[in-house]
Amino acid sequence: MALETQTKTVVGQFDYSDEDVNKGVTEFLRQMSEGLEKDGASLSQIPTYVTAVPNGTEKGLYMAVDLGGTNFRVCSIQLNGDTTFRLTYTKVAIPKELMVAKTAEELFAFLAKQIEIFLRTHHGEHFEAHIRRRMTMSSPEGFKDENVFRLGFTFSFPVQQLGINKGTLIRWTKGFDIPDAVGKDVCALLQTEIDKLHLPVKVAALVNDTVGTLMARSYSSPGKSGAILGAIFGTGTNGAYVEKLSKLKKPLAGEYDNSTGEMVINTEWGSFDNQLKVLPNTPWDIQLDQATPNPGIQMYEKRVSGMYLGEILRLAVIDLLKNPDVAFFRDENSSSNDWRSTTNIAEHSPLFKQWGVDTSVLSVAAADTTPELSILRQELESNLHVYAPSLEDAQAFKAIACAIGRRAARLSAVAIAAIVLQTGKLTDPELEGEPIDIGVDGSLVEHYPYFRDMIYEALRAIKGVGEEGAKRIRIGIAKDGSGVGAALIALVAAGMEKTTSTTDFITDLRLNAKKTDLTAVPEHSELSELAAAE
Repeated sequence: MALETQTKTVVGQFDYSDEDVNKGVTEFLRQMSEGLEKDGASLSQIPTYVTAVPNGTEKGLYMAVDLGGTNFRVCSIQLNGDTTFRLTYTKVAIPKELMVAKTAEELFAFLAKQIEIFLRTHHGEHFEAHIRRRMTMSSPEGFKDENVFRLGFTFSFPVQQLGINKGTLIRWTKGFDIPDAVGKDVCALLQTEIDKLHLPVKVAALVNDTVGTLMARSYSSPGKSGAILGAIFGTGTNGAYVEKLSKLKKPLAGEYDNSTGEMVINTEWGSFDNQLKVLPNTPWDIQLDQATPNPGIQMYEKRVSGMYLGEILRLAVIDLLKNPDVAFFRDENSSSNDWRSTTNIAEHSPLFKQWGVDTSVLSVAAADTTPELSILRQELESNLHVYAPSLEDAQAFKAIACAIGRRAARLSAVAIAAIVLQTGKLTDPELEGEPIDIGVDGSLVEHYPYFRDMIYEALRAIKGVGEEGAKRIRIGIAKDGSGVGAALIALVAAGMEKTTSTTDFITDLRLNAKKTDLTAVPEHSELSELAAAE
């Protein structure tokens, strides 16, 4: 009984009530507005310079690359124009020495070489045609008659974005350390190395993975207004949404297309409420935060994302283990254990190591509905080295794990609801009855049982959303935002380019030739070859 009572006390501390959820939404909306007005707010509200979302009819062949950590992925995406696509990709590990190279050139030359290998392997005919056409001249900007690939560059490191294909590196993370690259435009660094190899590729867009998720969802599940939010609920958490330009008060440094009246905003919502005005704060949240490299930062993410949930569970379980009045994972004798054995924990159990408990164990606990919790008990034995756990032990472990998971889902609903309310789509008379589409990606929404169900449960309790509003909010998985989404942003960027007409250029060149010396134009000239190709 003591274990059951103490477990209820622990579980109660993870309760996040309907009232708490509503307070969270109000504060999230306030911090969103603050981030749109000035830099330095909790919610950064970073302009992405992407001013349109797809509608599913887009066509074309585009490229995408993703430098998200220790791997580099190169993709080509054929958009079929009917909400479907065909994806081809390769993935290669970044050599460790290049992660700490002396110059940025070393790393980016390696990335460009991988693009060349990919093109030769998967688009050889296109590549060879490009090489042949380089013998001709088409425009000073660089061979505009050629079908140059537009490339979306997903770069998952902190950057200051200055345009749709411009962004300076603020700092490296994830084991990279190349000081030479800090403060430089990462798109330009990659383009320089691509140009050295004479590849038919233009870095058209710098992409954040949440923006890619938004674009991928809009393409595959279009509605009257497209998706309004792309969100990641996985190892980390973040969201990007479509905002009215009129609400964006802080100055924008780069060029952008303002004809749509909208821009995609990267919220960086992992840092929501770092001040802890409305976020829950248990003793285990405090312990976890103090043990991280960035205490006091990313406080929302530390309660929602997969990177942290397993550690919160571990800390709560350890406190129960330390309680001398509670028989948790220990028995006086075998009669108190339904397996007629005695429970013991190995000294090397991951429970005793910081970050030792993977968040996947929460999914196992939530999914096990067997009467004896046999699946969870097997997991405790095989992965956490808790031998012969009793049913009561497993029930206590499951209750705490599920409370942490439920709190994370309800906190996720806070961000989703705030953005839905911010866009005003629920009350837009032109969209009456239309679904409000949201694209999500990440291990929590994909693999944690009933995570989306718990989000909807919270949405129904939120003022301004309610039962009817929650029915209209359609949360769907948007796979491969760093591939398909990046390609779609490259497509948007291509549409924004200020192109020079090849015909106009040829006309101007011919006029100039007449004004000077006609004999300077060879008999089999580049111009005649180009004209024949037109």
